[in-house]
Amino acid sequence: MDPHSPDQPQASDAVPAPWWKRWLGPAAILLLMVLAYMFDLHGYLSLSQLADHRASLRAFTAEHLVVALVVFAAIYAAAVALSIPGASLLTMAGGLLFGWLTGGFAAVIAATLGAVAIFLVARSAFGDVLSRRAGPALSRLKDGFTADAFNYLLFLRLVPLFPFWLVNIAPAFANVRLRTFAAATALGIIPGTFAFAFVGQGLDSVLDVQAEWQACMKGADAASCPDAPALSDLITPELLLAFAALGLVALIPVGLKKWNART
Repeated sequence: MDPHSPDQPQASDAVPAPWWKRWLGPAAILLLMVLAYMFDLHGYLSLSQLADHRASLRAFTAEHLVVALVVFAAIYAAAVALSIPGASLLTMAGGLLFGWLTGGFAAVIAATLGAVAIFLVARSAFGDVLSRRAGPALSRLKDGFTADAFNYLLFLRLVPLFPFWLVNIAPAFANVRLRTFAAATALGIIPGTFAFAFVGQGLDSVLDVQAEWQACMKGADAASCPDAPALSDLITPELLLAFAALGLVALIPVGLKKWNART
């Protein structure tokens, strides 16, 4: 199937699943979300935590690269599926630990898997009901997906006008095919994901400068240590390139707007 072709609702003679089966997925997701916030798991997704545990994370990654990648992808996918804030920080962590290329690819795959999981849960639980009882707002949304689901979803991914979790759920109400959803999601998040992974790799040089100063201050000759790193010391060439990449990503909406005006 051409992913650019319109997605039309498919008629089915299958017997609807019992209500308790349809609500099993959402109930499990909700329970995991509650547990995640009860145990303050999102508190671990912070820059300070990343800086404090950088050495141990690097050591583990160096010794168990494949395991580290799998664990990273699993945490990332779970965070996306449970709508836990911190995806950008996780992407930077991937760039920091694995390099911008490997970390970026791992983040794209994990984010897509997490988005697909919540999309399938939403479609199985609510899709049929909302398709039949859609109000005017949802009907307009469905019209946009039906006309050109791939490009419509790709635009929503490239231009973050709405929260990531909302864009994961909305297509489920509009009968968007799984293949279309996964392809548009993966392609649409590539620019921003690799930009943040590049920031994470550049962040490593910033943390190195800070770590060297802290180590000096803890030593016996602390009095001879230089002053605390100034802002100019922290702005390394790697970080400048990273912010340049983010700037290019920020120009995507402008380019899309001009392209749409010409077509």
